[in-house]
Amino acid sequence: MMSTNVNNKKTNATTTTNATTATDADKVSKCYIETYINRAVIAQKIFEKKSQEETDAAVRAIAKVVYDNAEKLAQWAVDETGMGNYPDKASKNQNKAKQIWNSLKGKKSKGIIERNAVTGITKIAKPKGIIAAITPCTNPIVTPMGNAMMALKGGNAIIITPHHKSIKCSTETVNLIRTELDQLGLPVDLVQILDEQSRDNTRNLIAMADVVVATGGASMVKAAYSSGRPALGVGAGNVQCIIDRDVDIATVVPKIIAGRTFDNGITCSAEQSIICPAEQYERILSEFEKNGAYIASDDEKDAFRAALFIDGNISRHVVGQSAQDIARLAHLTIPADAKLIVIPADGIGTEDILSKEKMCPVITAYRYDDFNEAVDIARTNLELEGKGHSVSIHSNSVEHIEYAGEALSVSRFVINQASATSAGGSFYNGLAPTNTLGCGSWGHNSISENLDYHHLMNVSRIAYFMKDNPIPTDEELWSE
Repeated sequence: MMSTNVNNKKTNATTTTNATTATDADKVSKCYIETYINRAVIAQKIFEKKSQEETDAAVRAIAKVVYDNAEKLAQWAVDETGMGNYPDKASKNQNKAKQIWNSLKGKKSKGIIERNAVTGITKIAKPKGIIAAITPCTNPIVTPMGNAMMALKGGNAIIITPHHKSIKCSTETVNLIRTELDQLGLPVDLVQILDEQSRDNTRNLIAMADVVVATGGASMVKAAYSSGRPALGVGAGNVQCIIDRDVDIATVVPKIIAGRTFDNGITCSAEQSIICPAEQYERILSEFEKNGAYIASDDEKDAFRAALFIDGNISRHVVGQSAQDIARLAHLTIPADAKLIVIPADGIGTEDILSKEKMCPVITAYRYDDFNEAVDIARTNLELEGKGHSVSIHSNSVEHIEYAGEALSVSRFVINQASATSAGGSFYNGLAPTNTLGCGSWGHNSISENLDYHHLMNVSRIAYFMKDNPIPTDEELWSE
């Protein structure tokens, strides 16, 4: 009995020590975050009094400095994260800067933004305050840039907590932005980035800010929604690409390859599966091969599965790597010039793990007999992973496109475009340019559209008395 009591005392003492240490660490973290919050509050109070022109000048400056330093920032990102490739990251930095600025340019976000004579409602835009943004290592430049542009467009300040694998390149991006703000005579603390990355710091930041924008993995997004603050997050991607019978295969296949291989397939909006008409299946695979894809044999499938997935989850070793790197991890050899690996699936949904998202230049192939079956294949794969995100369709049939639109639970349908570079908005469609793609309740998100500046604004409404509004009689109201 005496021995048991002594051991219990030791255990209790250890538990108390651990709890005290944890509490002390949390206090240190909270004090650390408070310094960021306090600086942001001071900067935001100054900024919210600025005119629309001054606000837009700040937003433009953020985009322009990333555009001007696109190549350098791309190289920093590749060197630090070991993901993606330099040419595509440089292109992404330039194009996202242009697209987001083009989308925000000239739009009202200060003071009275709308007067509606019909409804008698006048809308007044107001800031939400301090935005906390969790940014990923997969897009360590354009996500901080885009979040900062939208935050400032709404008159807010923003504090970024970067992924631990991309602290340096994300910090360089923010430092460039802060220099531009200083040159405009604006408070540099409108845009800040944590210089110490930890779970405690991220947890305390998102609990102390006014709004949270979370772009990244599922656990991080879940934490954002559990922060006690309004949160805007994203869901998992697993873009199903349906090829209709009425399209030119020679035109479609290069678009799909461009999307699937962009930045080594790292983007959540990249095509993950091709769903092909059965009678054109072999021809489509041949066209992929002609355009630089490697078609996996039946004997190679298991090796690729083992390399791509560990315990049912995507392996961190394959994310953003080249096709040759993927083959080496699978202990296989493919041509040195192969851009993409195409793997014919052995089933849909849970029947084959290859139906899940693959964040690298690997795409899975399926065949269908009629278009309804194509949609069913897409639905089954999305139920496994990616519900709420996006679907890509190559078709000239409005009937087929709208059938899929009604049948599938995703937030965006990208038609006759490379999904990877279009689902997040482009000059060639009407989707808001962004790097944060909401997936609605299907993906456990609060928005089912692309994150835009209006999501980071409060709007007050003045409701005028409309004495001449028509009031229906009971007979008019209840008549069928």
